[in-house]
Amino acid sequence: MLFVIIGLGNPGESYQATRHNIGFAVVGCLAGRHRIALTDHRFEALTGQGRIAGRRVWLLQPQTYMNLSGESVGPAVEALQVPHERLIVLHDDMDLELGRIQVRGGGGDGGHLGLRSVIENLGGADFARIRLGVGRPPQDDEARDHVLAGFSDEEVARVAPLVERGADAVQAWLADGLVAAMNRYNPWTRPGQRGPEPGR
Repeated sequence: MLFVIIGLGNPGESYQATRHNIGFAVVGCLAGRHRIALTDHRFEALTGQGRIAGRRVWLLQPQTYMNLSGESVGPAVEALQVPHERLIVLHDDMDLELGRIQVRGGGGDGGHLGLRSVIENLGGADFARIRLGVGRPPQDDEARDHVLAGFSDEEVARVAPLVERGADAVQAWLADGLVAAMNRYNPWTRPGQRGPEPGR
């Protein structure tokens, strides 16, 4: 049984450390943990095959640029003949504060153009996704500039835990299913508040 894990982002070194590429970062984290080389160029994506939590997986980082992500994801899912319930997409989300994640079983695109492209090319939104919180910009900043910018010095310390938590949630989804992953990782304790973050 094959599962497909897709991290959304933009190709190229100049985008590597931006908010928009946090999905790429989680897929890269999973690849490193499980010794999966993301070196194969297929479906207009960097791909790698391996096993995570006992499941056979394909990891994908589309190279189409964010707003055309579906042009990579659609052909990949069709060629691999993977039903939508065995697909998960990781993407940045400004509606969640930096560091928070939310595992979902479906829903709309929330204004995220990369996710919108995926939904359009798959012909539906009935797939799992993990929203990776990158926070909203100050009022005088444009959203586009915000997601294409890097993290401030104060924010950097919260990025690595976000990436690790996203990778942990993917592993939980693979091992125990969607509902278990949602119950474990959707609760949130803000930094500085008392009490542990569930699932850690």
